Amino acid sequence: MDQRTLPAPRLAPLPPETTPDLKAQFDATHKRMGFVPNSMLIMQRDPNLTRAFAQMSAAIWTPDSKVDLKLKRLISHVASRSAGCRYCMAHTAEGAAKLGVEQDKLDQIWSYQTSPLFTPAERAALDVAVAAGCVPNAVSDEMFLELRKHWSDEQVVEIVAVIAMFGFLNRWNDTFATPLEDAPLHFGETHLAAQGWDAGKHRR
Repeated sequence: MDQRTLPAPRLAPLPPETTPDLKAQFDATHKRMGFVPNSMLIMQRDPNLTRAFAQMSAAIWTPDSKVDLKLKRLISHVASRSAGCRYCMAHTAEGAAKLGVEQDKLDQIWSYQTSPLFTPAERAALDVAVAAGCVPNAVSDEMFLELRKHWSDEQVVEIVAVIAMFGFLNRWNDTFATPLEDAPLHFGETHLAAQGWDAGKHRR
């Protein structure tokens, strides 16, 4: 093998029991997602970072959210696609389906501006997510004014928080070439491949 080339992942996920002090965070994540993602199993090498990330995730996905959690998943999906993170695209689409987003709506996510399945409020949020996922950030004043027509200040903060958290995750998982777990990999191959998705470096 060329010594300049590392196999994916670039750091291996460690078993959850490697860091017993993170059991509460891993259990809460498993309860929400159905598994502990490899992103966190790589991250556990820094327990403080893992705890902080778990706390932010809990705040983003709280049942008390003022923004519907299904829309938050769609926001995270389009932001991740703009950023080019295939790991996060598979995770967010599978997570949206688990929350009850209809497959027709997922299939039309990239036609959201014209699809009758999306409301003007959803379109405004998704426009900002797509633009914010780009580098450099492409959110315009006009987009933000449209967002604020439909959403309260508190909701706007929640929407941007989702985008920002996935900005971190997109770079984390693309840099580490984090391997996809079975469920999101299967979902991506079944439902996203027709839109040009493939696992790429995130395939084990």
